[in-house]
Amino acid sequence: MANGLRTPLCDFLGIEYPIVLAGMAAGGQSQTTAPTPVKLVAAVSNAGGLGVMGDNFADLDDLDAGIRELRGLVGDKPFGVDFLLPATRAEVTSTSKHEVYADIRMEYPRHVAVVEELIAEHGLESAELSPSEPMSTDLLNRKIDVLLDNKVPVFAAALGDPAFMTERAHAQGMKVIGMAGAVRHAERQRAANVDIITAQGTEAGGHTGNISTMVLVPQIVDAVDPMPVLAAGGIGTGRQVAAALALGAQGVWVGTAFLASDETNIPSDHQEQILGGRSENFTLSKFLSGKQQRSYQNLVKDAWADSGLPPLEMPLQGILQEPFTRAARMSGRYDLVGNPSGQISGMLNESRPARDILMDMVDEAGATVERMRSQVG
Repeated sequence: MANGLRTPLCDFLGIEYPIVLAGMAAGGQSQTTAPTPVKLVAAVSNAGGLGVMGDNFADLDDLDAGIRELRGLVGDKPFGVDFLLPATRAEVTSTSKHEVYADIRMEYPRHVAVVEELIAEHGLESAELSPSEPMSTDLLNRKIDVLLDNKVPVFAAALGDPAFMTERAHAQGMKVIGMAGAVRHAERQRAANVDIITAQGTEAGGHTGNISTMVLVPQIVDAVDPMPVLAAGGIGTGRQVAAALALGAQGVWVGTAFLASDETNIPSDHQEQILGGRSENFTLSKFLSGKQQRSYQNLVKDAWADSGLPPLEMPLQGILQEPFTRAARMSGRYDLVGNPSGQISGMLNESRPARDILMDMVDEAGATVERMRSQVG
C-alpha cells in the first residue's frame, strides 16, 4: 500500500511520501525543550517524508550549527527550516530584551503586575530574561541569511509574508512554503510567489486561525490552483491523510502527532498532556505569544482571561511572559508552561518512534484509498 501513496508533491520536493513534519518551536528558544530537535527532523526525512526544523536556537551561530548537524544526519535527503515572519507585530529596535521589558513595565504596568502575581501565587523564584535577541526586522533578515548561506532546501514561513525573500530563495533553488488560515492568506502567499501553501485549519496546535480543516482546504485548493497545497490541522492518522488528498491537497503538514514521538524533546509533562488529554482540552488564546495559538488549557491561560486585559502584540507578549515562564521551567512546573498542541491529541495515546508514526500513516492512507475504491461505485 505504501507505494501507492505518491503525489506530484513528492517529485517536486524529492521525497518518497507526501508527509511533512511541521517545524514547531518552543517558546523561549531552548533545544532542551525543542518540539522538533535535529534528531526528529532527521528521522522524518530519513523515513521518506520531509523533516522541517523549528527555530529552537538561542542565536544565529546555534541556528547555523543546527543546520549543519542536520545535514550530516540526512545526507542528500531534503529538509526544511521553519520560523515566524509575522505580517503584523510590534516593531522592536533594541537588541536587548531587558530594554524592551523596561519599556513594557512603563507602558503596561497592569500586565506586568499579572506576571508578578503569577510568580508569587505559585511560589516561584523570578527568573532572568533569556539572552536571545527579541524579534525584529533586522534579526529576521539575518536568520534568512543563515538559511541562504547554508543552501537550506526548504524554508517554511509559519506566519506572515515571505515576499521579501522568495526571489533570493528561488535564485539558489530553495523552495518556500507559506502558511494560510483563510483564503485571503493564501492569496497573499501566492502573491509572495511561494512554491507551496499550507492550508491550516483551526484544529492545529500552535498559531492557527478559526476555520476548520475540512472547510478550509478545498477553498484554498480552488483559490490557488494549480499550486500544490498541504493540508494541516487535526491530521495524524492515515485516514486523515486520505481525507486530505480527497479534498485536493497534495500532502499533509503534521505537527502534534510527532510530539508523541520518542525523538521530540518536549517535557515529559507536556507529552503526557498530549497523550492523556481530550480534544476539548486544547483551546485557543493569544496570551502565550500575542498571536492566536492553540495549546493545552492551564491555570495561566485562566489567569490572563480573568484579568480582563488584552494581550500585547507579538513579540511583546512573549517577552512580558518570559520571567514567569522561565521561572516555571526552572522549578519543573511544566503544568504552568504553555504546551502548543492540537486537537488530534484526543486520538493519541502512546509514544512511538517517528518512523513508525510516519509509516503507519502511509500504510493506513493506502489501505483507506483501496477500501474506498472497493466500497464506492
